[in-house]
Amino acid sequence: MARNQRTGRGVEGRPGRRYELTDEGFARIEPLLPRRRRGGKWTDHRTVLNGMFCVLNAGAQWRDMPERYGNWETVYGRYRRWTREGLFDRILERLHVSLDEDGRIDWSVFDVDGSNVRAHRSAAGASKTTGRTSRETTPWDDPAEALARSFILPPAGAARRWACW
Repeated sequence: MARNQRTGRGVEGRPGRRYELTDEGFARIEPLLPRRRRGGKWTDHRTVLNGMFCVLNAGAQWRDMPERYGNWETVYGRYRRWTREGLFDRILERLHVSLDEDGRIDWSVFDVDGSNVRAHRSAAGASKTTGRTSRETTPWDDPAEALARSFILPPAGAARRWACW
C-alpha cells in the first residue's frame, strides 16, 4: 500500500479520529466538490472537510481548530463559500438519492421535524398581564462575566467532549 493512500485509519494503522471522513465516504462526495483551476495550490478538500466536521461537531470556535487541518481561515472561508453556493445542499441531496438506491435508508424510521413554535407564557397557565422581568431571573449581574463564562472559559469536561483534539 502506498504511504500516502488514505485508508480511513489514522497514522501507522491506528484507528482514525472521530468525525473524519472514511475513504468510502469521501469517494461518494468527491465528484461533487469543486475542481482545481489554474493558479495557486489549494488545500486538500478532504483535510478541509475534516476540519469543518471537527469544529462543527465539537461546538468549538474556528480559531481553536487543530492545526493538522490547516489554517482555520482557509477552512472557515471555504465553509462559508460552499454554504453560500449551496454545495452542502447538493451533496446531501445526492447522498439521499444514492443511499436510497442502494437500500441503505430505512424510510420507516426517517423523520425530521424542523418546526419550532414558541408559545406565549400564558399558554402554560401564567398570568396574562405583562410585567417586567424580575431581577432574580437575570443569571449574571455583569455582562462581561456572562461572556467570559460562555465563550472564553471552556466548560468543565470540554477536553473529553472535543474528541477531534
